[in-house]
Amino acid sequence: MPKKSVAELYELARNIRTDILDMVYKAQSGHIGGSFSAAEIVTTLYFSEMKNLDPMDPRKENRDRFVLSKGHACPVWYACLSQLGYFDKEHLNTLRQISSILQGHPDMKSTPGIDTTTGSLGHGCAAATGMALEGKMTNDGRRVYSVLGDGELNEGVVWETAMAAAKYELDNLVFFVDKNNLQMDGTSDQIMPLFSIEDKFKSFGWNVLTIDGHDIEQILDALKSAREFKGKPTCIVANTVKGKGVSFMEDVRNWHGKAPSTEEYEAARAELVA
Repeated sequence: MPKKSVAELYELARNIRTDILDMVYKAQSGHIGGSFSAAEIVTTLYFSEMKNLDPMDPRKENRDRFVLSKGHACPVWYACLSQLGYFDKEHLNTLRQISSILQGHPDMKSTPGIDTTTGSLGHGCAAATGMALEGKMTNDGRRVYSVLGDGELNEGVVWETAMAAAKYELDNLVFFVDKNNLQMDGTSDQIMPLFSIEDKFKSFGWNVLTIDGHDIEQILDALKSAREFKGKPTCIVANTVKGKGVSFMEDVRNWHGKAPSTEEYEAARAELVA
């Protein structure tokens, strides 16, 4: 698939947000806030960065891998996969239904294009590190990308994973920290202060970059730098806004896992398609 221009990526991210809104409204369940905050990151990865993806062959051996470690934000993943043709877009209307291929957390056994099941925070980035290590051992050229929430960094397994990735010099591994500063019960600093995420990853032996996670040019530049950096994994700390794209959802904790009413849905959709 040809790479998209920056303008096309922004338009795709807007469409992805609209699909997320439609999904969560229809289901009356799901996570809008953290899906919206990751929209530009996941869109850029799938439509510009990742290589050897094939919707007709989702398990292609040398494909790049993506792991949404903050699995509750799966609507953004599902929206991207449907745009790419991994499954019919009509499935988006079945989010979180018992018989649906699109569950409330990603399920690799149900959904084409999902590289590993996630949901228990911290486990996804660990699986991504294993995938990157396998890629190094087999020399198949794959790169592996994982998106974590900043609240997810409260999990100890993240730091065990960070040590392992540095030990094995996994320069084919990139973590994005979706730093929207909000968790289900409060701000990240209120729940468990992280202090400097950048300093933490640097101390664990990582290459570290900081960007505006809604600026696609900065995302592309950071990904280029990560590809060129050798001998260490890369962590891209992406400063984002929870609920980005809909004014009354932005930086509001209640939109972590809230479904919109009809009035809220119509107002949000009017902003997104304006």
